[in-house]
Amino acid sequence: MCTFAPAMEVKILENDIVRAAQGGNEAFMDLFCDRILQAVGGELTAETMQQLSADQITLLAYQIVRNEVMEGGFIQLIHNGYGPFIFLNPFAKAMRMWGAKEMCNLIYDGRRLYEKYAEPLTQDCTDEEFMALYEQFEEFDELDDSFIEMEPEVTSIVAHYIDENMSGFAIVEN
Repeated sequence: MCTFAPAMEVKILENDIVRAAQGGNEAFMDLFCDRILQAVGGELTAETMQQLSADQITLLAYQIVRNEVMEGGFIQLIHNGYGPFIFLNPFAKAMRMWGAKEMCNLIYDGRRLYEKYAEPLTQDCTDEEFMALYEQFEEFDELDDSFIEMEPEVTSIVAHYIDENMSGFAIVEN
């Protein structure tokens, strides 16, 4: 259990937490993500990451993966510049430590593809050229499908981790 206070003081009202929890795992997780981002001025950058705890950064990283992959797959995630943040940092290890072992393995699989195809996937391109990437790099289809299948369970694991380690994410106020 996380017993240290987060680096950035993020405050959330207990009533907001209860309301978000009633909305399900996604709403609960999103409340914490939104408040953490608000605390650092709305944007996760190299500078603002220094103000956050490892748990806060991991949570935001999961939200990025979730949003990007659910919208456009790992190709979109990589093309939008998140490859180094997700694949070249200890995000996968953090997912394992939080109990999301399948997610950890998926990120390691994604890293192998990222390292193989990062250059062509991160080039500037037109919308038409971007859409063609999905046909050129079909190897990502299996990763995308796996994530979509496991996402509800992983989001549940993440929400449970937040609930069990809340002091590592925010200060709860009455």
